[in-house]
Amino acid sequence: MITSVPESKAAQKKTKRVLYVDDMRELREVARIALSRSGHKVDVAPDGADALEMVMANPGVFDIVISDHHMAVMNGLELVIKLREIKYPGMIAIVSSELNVDVETEYRRLGIEKILYKPIELSELRALVLEA
Repeated sequence: MITSVPESKAAQKKTKRVLYVDDMRELREVARIALSRSGHKVDVAPDGADALEMVMANPGVFDIVISDHHMAVMNGLELVIKLREIKYPGMIAIVSSELNVDVETEYRRLGIEKILYKPIELSELRALVLEA
């Protein structure tokens, strides 16, 4: 007889491969340090265009892409549209200080798993990555 065993704490803390996208260098660095200290492998990008290049260069390598919305070269919404076009298989989350109703609705239409509003606690960021 086979019985299911609840997932252990160790299994829940599996190392994730994270791409954190934000135009603010300080926020990228804080996220990189916090998530790395939690055992995750973290890459960072300053805008959606660089993030898209990184994902396309290594399809399927990232478990989660966490992106800001407001960025100069390619914003978060444009990035999500492109990620959906290339059928990126991982989780996508948006972290933003503000979104208008239309933009938030569009993110939800595109199947975004999470939207978090800045400022966020590092514990919220770590919990988000564990969901991926």
